[in-house]
Amino acid sequence: MGSAVEAAGRALADPVVYADDDRLHNALTLLRGEAPVHWVSPPDHRPFWAITKHSDVLSIGCSNERFLNAPRPVLTTTAMERAAGECTSDLTTLIHMDGSDHRAVRAIGAKLFLPRAVDRLHARMGELAARYVDRMLELGGACDFVAEVADRFPAQVVLSALGVPEADHRRILDLTRDVHGSDPDRFVAAQQELFDYFRRVVGDRRAEPRDDLASAVVHARGDGGRLSERDTAAYCVTIATAGHDTLGVALAGGLHALIEHPDQWERLRHSPESVPRAVDEVLRWVTPTKSFMRTAAQDHELRGVTIRAGDAVLLNYASANRDEDVFADPFTFDVGRTPNRHLSFGSGGHHCLGASFAKVELGVFFTELVARLESARVAGTPVRAASTFIGGLTALPIEYRLSR
Repeated sequence: MGSAVEAAGRALADPVVYADDDRLHNALTLLRGEAPVHWVSPPDHRPFWAITKHSDVLSIGCSNERFLNAPRPVLTTTAMERAAGECTSDLTTLIHMDGSDHRAVRAIGAKLFLPRAVDRLHARMGELAARYVDRMLELGGACDFVAEVADRFPAQVVLSALGVPEADHRRILDLTRDVHGSDPDRFVAAQQELFDYFRRVVGDRRAEPRDDLASAVVHARGDGGRLSERDTAAYCVTIATAGHDTLGVALAGGLHALIEHPDQWERLRHSPESVPRAVDEVLRWVTPTKSFMRTAAQDHELRGVTIRAGDAVLLNYASANRDEDVFADPFTFDVGRTPNRHLSFGSGGHHCLGASFAKVELGVFFTELVARLESARVAGTPVRAASTFIGGLTALPIEYRLSR
């Protein structure tokens, strides 16, 4: 069993494994059962502790003084770490911050994503959802759902909210993929271009405020006053990139799950009021953000293992969301699941600021789709991203019948 556990641990650092759902969850199930706190020394990476149980992922995520985001918030290769260190963009986002700096910047963002602020965008979300379902109708009953809808709808929602011109949406989406990818050179260039783009947006909104989210960020005040130009641009980058890549993954993965589980699709069709609960199950099932990392600020005992100060830990949300001790029949897709204590938005001080925004957006789209999609089937081979961070389907060819 020892060699199997070692192989399962190394698998968590292999992007190719994340492109194979069965292989990934076989490794995670083994680790939860045999070595829930497991030291991993994979090739081309600095070592880390793999944390795979829901309760441990939750508790470490909530221990923001004991486990820090800096200096290693995401699992990447040593080459990617070097590239990030050499990047000259001076881009520091919330996921890199800790302590008072994080609290000050987060407090400003928290006001932007209050329920009443999200409600203002609800009508626009509905308009765009209808537009993209209409787009599916225009395509004549067959499309790659990722390319035609899942990539585009969330990007248009969040980038429109920021005030980014529609002509620039495709470029921002491409840059986001490069930032979340594994090519060090493309990562550096994309990060720099995104930072430069939103620095120009910030300068424009300081001079001429508009009725958009970018202007709200620029002119928002926290306990320490307004954000600096650098931090404001970084905040806009965070909203632009986190706000659509993960949601696109959830949309595509959610539709795929519904197609593969027609009984659950029928439940939704006959009870559209249950869409919000189904959204939580989609988020659990898909887990768009597979993991984040923390670094221990002090020695910590966990399940009889000593995590030393300076050690990195990998919080694996994909594993936490299938934990047998928390979820009944965790490998069953159940749109009526309750309770559903998934950790797809993280926990503690770094719980996703846009969680309510994301859930409303997913709910709006699936409500529109459920009302009009009469039938659907997978019409080719779905393709999954090879990514240890944010990942899911990159292609979902489908055939379907839609009502007008």
